[in-house]
Amino acid sequence: MRPQRGHHRSAPPQTVKQLLKELRRQQSGEGARPPALAVPPPSPADGAPWPRAPSASPTPCGVPSVSPHSGAGGTHGGGTHGLGGFQVAALPSTAWPHQPVLGAEFGGPLVWRETPEPEPDPQELAAARAALGGRDPRELLRQDEEGDTLLHVLCAGGLRAPARATAEALRDLGGLEVREHLGKTPLLVAATAAASGIVRDLLVLGADPNAADHGGRTALHLAAAYGHPKIFQAMMSSGVPVNVEARNFEGQTPLHCAVLAHNATLHGGTTPAGGSGGGSPTPTPQDRLRCVELLLQMGADSSSQDTKSSLTALHMAVRGGNLVLAHLLLRQPGAAPRLVNMKAHGNTPLHMAAALPGTPSQEPLVRLLLAWGADPGARNLEHDLPQGLLPPGPPGDQLRLLLRSRRGSRRPTTTTE
Repeated sequence: MRPQRGHHRSAPPQTVKQLLKELRRQQSGEGARPPALAVPPPSPADGAPWPRAPSASPTPCGVPSVSPHSGAGGTHGGGTHGLGGFQVAALPSTAWPHQPVLGAEFGGPLVWRETPEPEPDPQELAAARAALGGRDPRELLRQDEEGDTLLHVLCAGGLRAPARATAEALRDLGGLEVREHLGKTPLLVAATAAASGIVRDLLVLGADPNAADHGGRTALHLAAAYGHPKIFQAMMSSGVPVNVEARNFEGQTPLHCAVLAHNATLHGGTTPAGGSGGGSPTPTPQDRLRCVELLLQMGADSSSQDTKSSLTALHMAVRGGNLVLAHLLLRQPGAAPRLVNMKAHGNTPLHMAAALPGTPSQEPLVRLLLAWGADPGARNLEHDLPQGLLPPGPPGDQLRLLLRSRRGSRRPTTTTE
């Protein structure tokens, strides 16, 4: 249900947009500490306005609305929770409770010390449930002008105990699938905010794991684009089946999004969406690499091609000069024979490696692809051999000699257009 629009109607004091503004200020150091966030009680049954709690900054702040990946952001919450006008004193920033350790051999597997997401504090959860006792759950379905319900706000803030209590009250009323103005359900907001505990709770309570926003982005797409590996872990530990091959409206699977995001990190940029996910902590290259690993572990098909340009994850990695991901993708059991000579509009990964503009990773990528069976005699739609795409100059000349010497020595096993 959407609220009635009118001059007498006032929005809850903390919409997702306002919450994100304070979290971004906290992350950037603009403010010493965010103000206490008031979680309002449900509006009275007679239709009176939502009560407004004191707020230091009533100015709304927009949720990032960028393409192809948009979303809310947030952090894991803490403090004393309840739903009857209590205050959340602070929202501590999230931090991974483990350190990645690179293998001794280049391209070797990452060893991660991962700590399971702890359950919410029993006293906090009991207090949140008690605060909801006796209230009409339908009042919790009220939406503000941006379509945000109380559950959306709690998910964006990473406030796990009250979010779980609210979700429990709403699950039989369809409240887990209510969408805000960007089409995001509470699960999608929680996934973008890196609120892994809430993601797991919502899935266990019955939230649709394959729900997509107005851009076709599922929770997996959002976690991949913004570099939140703990979201993948939460989804796996929930035991709820999820479609790892879902396509967004760009025709990309979550694996494609994760590869593009890792490429952008290597080049000093942001995600393909233009940001790291609202107020969420900026992910590291290790976080983004872990997202790719977890998607492969979940069964993502590395030979899937995006529907707009027919690129596989390997094409994308090679085109981005991403030697680490190329190693990872080719090392997957049985992957190399399927991937190494697949074509995207006629170009194999070797064509793309040869077309790189003399980057430091060009020669290692060419040698890697040849070692895994790339065919230097394959021609693209313009009838070009890979050697014909090499840049002029001594480095290109050396690789040209290498490709000529190897031409015809290996034949393609798969040539998917």
